[in-house]
Amino acid sequence: MLPSHLQAMRDVECCRTVALGGHVYSCPECEEVQYQYHSCRNRHCPKCQGRKGEEWLEKQQDNLLPVPYFLLTFTLPDELRILARSQQRLFYSTLFRTSAAAAKRLALDPKYVGGQIGMVGVLHTWGRDLTFHPHVHYLVPAGGIGEDGEWLPVRNNFLFPVKALSKIFRAKFRDALQEEDCFEDIPSQVWKKDWVVHCQQVGRGLGALKYLAP
Repeated sequence: MLPSHLQAMRDVECCRTVALGGHVYSCPECEEVQYQYHSCRNRHCPKCQGRKGEEWLEKQQDNLLPVPYFLLTFTLPDELRILARSQQRLFYSTLFRTSAAAAKRLALDPKYVGGQIGMVGVLHTWGRDLTFHPHVHYLVPAGGIGEDGEWLPVRNNFLFPVKALSKIFRAKFRDALQEEDCFEDIPSQVWKKDWVVHCQQVGRGLGALKYLAP
């Protein structure tokens, strides 16, 4: 297991126990005494991160535009997951940068948006069955800003063709890794197969934010 995973397990086990110490609170009027253990504050701890998740959700709700939204999902293929797990910093950063760049490039095409889009991205590293499954979700408003600063809504409730977006994403990811030592360890068929990209309408975006917040 990775050191970061072992540290997270230790922190969660010790959270709000005597291992982390605590504070004593006493009331001078009723003389009641309460002892509260310290939290681990690890971002993976469900006890500690519920409140931060709520704060993040409130902040993102304030940024929602009064327009429909789409949820874009970019997934790493199976063949890259072993490398991604051993070199997380490189692969997660590359996943974010290349997927966002692919979406922004396609958005500039007048056939789709014709301008600059906004995106809120959240990385998920595990699937619902708890297998390692790196993918990134983007909440994207149904439109963008043109060169003249005007709002350009998407047409016919359609954002992007996912097959075209998948090819751009795959090419950008390949180009980003070509200078890395691990590139020679990647099977060549990875760059020929279809990469999974999904796009769906999510109403006004609030439901998707609630899903991403935890």
